[in-house]
Amino acid sequence: MNKKELSTITRKIESLPKGTITTKRINGREYEYWQYREDGKQITKRVKGTELEFLQQGIAERKRLEQLLKTDGRVDHQIPAVITPAQSEEYSSFVRIGEELRAFSEPVRSFKMRGCFDILEKYLYGPVIDKVLILYGLRRTGKTTMIRQAICRMDETALFRTAFIQVKAGDGIKDINKDLRALEKKHIKYVFIDEVTLLEDFIENAALLSDIFAASGMKIVLSGTDSLGFVFSQDDQLYDRAIMIHTTFIPYREFEGVLGEKGIDEYIRYGGTMCLGGNDYNQAINPFETVKSTNEYIDSAIANNIQHSLKNYQYSGHFRNLQTLYEKGELTNVINRIVEDMNHRFVLEVIRNAFVSHDLGISRNNLRSDKSAPTDILDDVDTQTVTSRLMDLLEIRNAVYNEKEFNEVHLKEIKEYFTLLELIENIEVVSSSDADTANERIAFTQAGLRFSQAEALIVSLMQDSVFRDIHIRERMRITDRILDEIRGRMMEDIILLETKKALPDQKVFVLQFPVGEFDMVLFDPKSITCRLYEIKHSSLRDPKQVRHLTDTQKLEYVSMQYGDIAGRYVIYSGEGDRGGNDGEVQYLNVEEYLKGLYNI
Repeated sequence: MNKKELSTITRKIESLPKGTITTKRINGREYEYWQYREDGKQITKRVKGTELEFLQQGIAERKRLEQLLKTDGRVDHQIPAVITPAQSEEYSSFVRIGEELRAFSEPVRSFKMRGCFDILEKYLYGPVIDKVLILYGLRRTGKTTMIRQAICRMDETALFRTAFIQVKAGDGIKDINKDLRALEKKHIKYVFIDEVTLLEDFIENAALLSDIFAASGMKIVLSGTDSLGFVFSQDDQLYDRAIMIHTTFIPYREFEGVLGEKGIDEYIRYGGTMCLGGNDYNQAINPFETVKSTNEYIDSAIANNIQHSLKNYQYSGHFRNLQTLYEKGELTNVINRIVEDMNHRFVLEVIRNAFVSHDLGISRNNLRSDKSAPTDILDDVDTQTVTSRLMDLLEIRNAVYNEKEFNEVHLKEIKEYFTLLELIENIEVVSSSDADTANERIAFTQAGLRFSQAEALIVSLMQDSVFRDIHIRERMRITDRILDEIRGRMMEDIILLETKKALPDQKVFVLQFPVGEFDMVLFDPKSITCRLYEIKHSSLRDPKQVRHLTDTQKLEYVSMQYGDIAGRYVIYSGEGDRGGNDGEVQYLNVEEYLKGLYNI
């Protein structure tokens, strides 16, 4: 082996990952970790999916080359070469082509497709030219899986004209340009570029992909978790040259139809990612399983998403009023605390509305007459003290606003980015006394994220010394009742959110009266008709559920403001009506309502 060959192998070894992949078993599940030493310290990182595959292959190749050097340059034919995407000097990035794609895509063959998958295939095989397709969304919402599904469904002809490029840290647009030109010479037509927003100069140079390569006939699919980076590039370099598929919002019908999970309470608890999938999808642990994993998800999927995109947009010049926080290294922490605070304020509102007005939201009578486990616990509880203490504790938890680490301008700008990420949606709340001025309440598109933080908050509050004199069994019953109130409010938000997204041509809002409210009004400005809904987190029917829907004064007001009433409904967890006489209040099952929304 000459010096040039020796130098080439040495440089190759230095470019490959070092260390080992180890497996740990936690609570009956196995997790892979990458362990290596850096500056004398042992580093351990959790790895999975595509990253795990590349690391395993890269580490194996490093060991092979190191062993090759130990043989004094003599090629040991007993050491087979590991074919890795990065091995060829022809490419700058990790590139898979040909048969490698079979092994890459085969594991998802049995997975069901999300509703937006059709858009992806229509782009690949349709007449669209001069455009790229952007597949973007928060982590664990199925982007890479959709790419693998598209590859898995290809025939032989399409497969051998396809390439998958994995962008790694340190790559630039020049590297992608080189690889695409090399692939173009091989007559590659379909190119999937994963984690493309890792390119530090992607936002400013994204037009290269559409103007040069897509314009020459390539079908280029871009994916990545920095959703905000894609929004910036689509507004600038890729303006009118990109088809956008946003994966962050996962409606209930996909939770049930794609993941194989059922029930509104399961959706409230875990909805928001393509995890917890039984036999129909991947079986990765849901990030909203614990408050710790929820906070880790917020940090990696949301806070880092925003910070990385802002850092790379317009040469770091788009932090606006967040620049100071970024320079102090506080931006990620502030974003996390704002998410937490928004959910704490949500809990505060639920407790204020339900508990103050209804003696802890349930009333002593309900607990006394509970058929399964009657109790008179609330007779011995000073409800005013309990409620007051809950409020005080919540306000203490929200004291971040009093610390002046950030102000209302920071909050406003971060909420704007949350909206662009489709993490939150504003729901209008209209008052009958001032219909021209609407308030708003915030719904999270990832229900599991909100419930995880709300649940952790309530459990921690109930450990306060004020509640220690209550027997733990009864304390847990109160906790369960509080969480049931939270589920009820979240069920309202989910229905409002999904109805608003499914029917963009209609106005969806909450209508409040001096006494009582309609949980949802669906107004059709074209036909000048409306539908009125009460939403109840219950499987039982009760005459009280329809009292507002049969209130003559409220109905007259609605008819005057929003036209003829086309229907009145109670959405609940029980069995829905089959038919029903015109003009009567009908009961709708919540899961059936949500699954049928997109068929209206």
